[in-house]
Amino acid sequence: MEPLFPAPAPGWNASSGTTPGDGGNGTLVGLAPSAGARAVLVPVLYLLVCATGLGGNALVIYVVLRHARMKTVTNIYILNLAVADVLLLLGLPFLATQNAASFWPFGPVLCRLVMTLDGINQFTSIFCLTVMSVDRYLAVVHPLRSARWRRPHVAKLASATVWALALLMSLPLLVFADVQEGWGTCNLSWPEPVGRWAAAFIIYTAVLGFLAPLLVICLCYLLILVKVRASGVRVGCMRRRSERKVTRMVVVVVLVFVGCWLPFFTVNIINLAFVLPEEPASAGLYFFVVILSYANSCANPVLYGFLSNNFRQSFRKVLCLRKAKGTEKDAEATELQLDRGGQPQEATPPPCNPEANGLMQTSKL
Repeated sequence: MEPLFPAPAPGWNASSGTTPGDGGNGTLVGLAPSAGARAVLVPVLYLLVCATGLGGNALVIYVVLRHARMKTVTNIYILNLAVADVLLLLGLPFLATQNAASFWPFGPVLCRLVMTLDGINQFTSIFCLTVMSVDRYLAVVHPLRSARWRRPHVAKLASATVWALALLMSLPLLVFADVQEGWGTCNLSWPEPVGRWAAAFIIYTAVLGFLAPLLVICLCYLLILVKVRASGVRVGCMRRRSERKVTRMVVVVVLVFVGCWLPFFTVNIINLAFVLPEEPASAGLYFFVVILSYANSCANPVLYGFLSNNFRQSFRKVLCLRKAKGTEKDAEATELQLDRGGQPQEATPPPCNPEANGLMQTSKL
């Protein structure tokens, strides 16, 4: 989803009265130098993000679907994140073309499709991260009571609910996205009063598509932190160590998502009260937050490779890279293996008492 300026200053693409996003990407028609730079730099960056993200997320989708050991609860949510990112990235070449040509040559149907997929990606991503955080809370704080709910078939049902909710939340984009008359750009065409509709949509997306889910995520990890500190577990427990790896990876993915999207929403909310001045610095800031939000779609596969042994080894196998060192294989062999029902299967040394540490291993990346 792209910056949604409700009251553009003269020089911004004011034809919609809002969203000068890439589907109307905030075209600074009054600033020739910025427009010239945008016509070259922004499309190049979009295509770079598109190529990198498609390759990485396609690899994630392949290894999760191809290898039975990867079909765990957490990885099902990761799979849905990757699918959402792929759908968004498929629209970037169209947006890059609009930035290079300064008009939308693909017609109103593709305009609505690209804008809607943009919104669905943002909502699906934050909702998936919220569900993953709730799953981490259940796994760490209530490992025994939540065991029957933390199963792949429940994760699939939750993922389907996330997609349905994201589509519902993105309906305004489907309804109001169109090619602007006179400007020829893909944008949102709000009814009168334009300013109020645009401001309402900014608040709507910021609250329901970012701030409220982020509050739930923070609450989950706060409760996890309280549980871990209160448990006073012994260092070295196999189950606890493996569970912590999963939780750490989810936390990092959430933090990167927030880092990529927080500037986007900050700029939009600030612009509700203070219209950004028409100058090259503002234009640079504007395009930076747009590209940063899109760059999140190619960051996750890199994080999985660094933070998950299973993903790293699967990536190496698919890419025909050298096998992991023996020590890494030995370390991986000590982690829990899960069946498709999400229950632990292990022939390694006995786990720590879950009542003592509150950290029963119920998932593995």
